Amino acid sequence: MYTLRNFLNEMILQKELLEINKEVDTKYEIAYYLKKYDQGPILLFNKVKNKKIKVIGNILSKRERLLKAFKIKNENELYLKLIKACENPLKTKPKSDAPFMEITQEKLDVLPILLHYEKDGGPYITSGIVFAPHPKLEFQNASYHRLMFLDPKHLAIRIVPRHLYLIYEEYKKRQSDTPVAIVVGTHPSVMISAASSPSFGVSELQVANRLADGKLETTIVEVNGYEIEVPRDAEIVITGRILHDVLADEGPFVDITGTYDIVRKQPVIEISRIFLRENAYYQALLPASNEHRLLMGFFREALIWYYASRIVQVKKVRLTKGGCGWLHCIISIKKKTEGDAKNVIMAAFAAHPSLKMVIVVDDDIDVDNLNEIEWALATRFQADEDLVIIRKARGSSLDPSADQVNLLTTKVGIDATRPLFKPYKDFERAIIPFRET
Repeated sequence: MYTLRNFLNEMILQKELLEINKEVDTKYEIAYYLKKYDQGPILLFNKVKNKKIKVIGNILSKRERLLKAFKIKNENELYLKLIKACENPLKTKPKSDAPFMEITQEKLDVLPILLHYEKDGGPYITSGIVFAPHPKLEFQNASYHRLMFLDPKHLAIRIVPRHLYLIYEEYKKRQSDTPVAIVVGTHPSVMISAASSPSFGVSELQVANRLADGKLETTIVEVNGYEIEVPRDAEIVITGRILHDVLADEGPFVDITGTYDIVRKQPVIEISRIFLRENAYYQALLPASNEHRLLMGFFREALIWYYASRIVQVKKVRLTKGGCGWLHCIISIKKKTEGDAKNVIMAAFAAHPSLKMVIVVDDDIDVDNLNEIEWALATRFQADEDLVIIRKARGSSLDPSADQVNLLTTKVGIDATRPLFKPYKDFERAIIPFRET
């Protein structure tokens, strides 16, 4: 079964889970340990100060763990599986009950909502997947949104101009509130689908079901007269409505760049009920962590790989850690003709509009090895021939060096592939043909 608990049991068998049994505080301390063990094991905090609910975090803090969730060994295979799932979603068959319906609460202070960084505007739910039905069209959206705790009945929600924003605006035109269900804690198939961007009108839950080979179980919760479908394995489900006529200050908040995003007026969610399964886990997701970068960037990597593969054989794509898992990309290719790398650069910018820099290298360069990448720049790159600069292009609101109001930036593409008119031996790295016995 494609459930979070089954996945966690598999990770326990593989010694991928570390239990922390001392009492920990939701104010900074849990965030500290999530940072300490970034790219390490899943962490389970069994004793949380003043809370009865356990906290689990770093679920997808390693790329290999995401592949294990789908029993796939090759990233390119998962890229293709995700792209195909977005293009060919699979309808679900909701059941009438779910474990999370066992307990209900009415106030958010029952949850161990974390305060992560020193200057954060308040505690944040960062792993919340927001499900919202369209008022006219027969589909619902699911996407990640940071949720700032205002008081036990209200959250401020950051909504960027994407699919949930369009749904929110449609309700707003009618002077109506947007019904939502917020899921905290679910299987990686739902996590990676909610972090993706299929076409408007495609249900991310149906994308997740395709990823799960039709084995994802769902159920229905009713909110303000609307039926909202959610994963049946959810640990916590918060229902409520995005108020159409109320805004609040949201932020500061540390986003994927590791810097503080600006304070903005954002919509407010009024909470109606909180559903909890027996012995529920509250999922924590540390902002600017490897898990944050992987979830936010994996679909973009898949798109870059897909676009670039139409041009040339692509060995590997990586949104880099130093580039915040969002702004910089390295692509290794098997170059066939001069100009392939520049076409790949343009394809990458088309696939991921927030991308700021692309470096294209040959397939003998490891995209995860910064020394090899710098070596390719040193030995295979000439700035007057191989540098592409695009001024005043659409950029990311998360880049503090960009025009964050108008979303404008300067993009850079670097062709660090060897020129084909020179023999390969001129660029070949020397080796010593000896092995100890």
